[in-house]
Amino acid sequence: MIHPHPNIKQYASAKARMLKPTIQQFFAREFPNMFGPVMRSRLAEALLELFDSQHRSIAMLKPGQVLWNALDKRTRGDSPNRRFVPVVLTLVAEEDLQRRMEGKPLKEVAAHATARLLREAYQQGGLLSMRDLHLLTWRSRGGTATTWRTHYEQTHDCLLPHPGTLHDMGSCITHKPQIVYKVIVEKKDPAKVALETNHTQRAVDNYLKDYHRVKTVYQTNPDPEYIHMVTNIAKHVVNQYIQLIQDYENL
Repeated sequence: MIHPHPNIKQYASAKARMLKPTIQQFFAREFPNMFGPVMRSRLAEALLELFDSQHRSIAMLKPGQVLWNALDKRTRGDSPNRRFVPVVLTLVAEEDLQRRMEGKPLKEVAAHATARLLREAYQQGGLLSMRDLHLLTWRSRGGTATTWRTHYEQTHDCLLPHPGTLHDMGSCITHKPQIVYKVIVEKKDPAKVALETNHTQRAVDNYLKDYHRVKTVYQTNPDPEYIHMVTNIAKHVVNQYIQLIQDYENL
């Protein structure tokens, strides 16, 4: 008979003080007939992984920053399997204070701060909705954050990353005309347009493909209902592309 090493007897029980064994013991105690040892181990590992993904040390935060759970940019907000990622956002930065010291209008300061928040979240793998911004700044949902975002996009001729542009969610449709304009009118490389608008190459290609499909049918029969039936593209999207065709075909 092989006797276990004395250290095993002395230190094995000490492992119970660690977090994973504690979680396993919780499931064994509270759900004795539901989970076996293997499942308890896997559940404990999954919970630890979740905890690690959500936990950020307060030492990482600087004055003016806040920790927020943003929508994972790889999932949609209306998906039943949506995920969130913790992101560190700078609500107040030194540049904001400098702009106020220089007498810049609050709208301009807020627009730059809005752009910073959206980009910070995107760089960390997340997307902020306008509702997120309203909560973070304690503004009403009357469109304040949207106004700030739109002001920045128009002033700097860009698209900021958020669900409205990247996931076709909400009432935001400005990405379609801008993308089509950049490619069709300005003759820019679609790959460059994808980078400029924070879109994937596939998304840009899909917009252009649908634009050309609608345009082809429109030249035969401009009736939106007919175009919808032929292309199977949603009616409101058909109307958007028709507007683009009317706006750009003579440029």
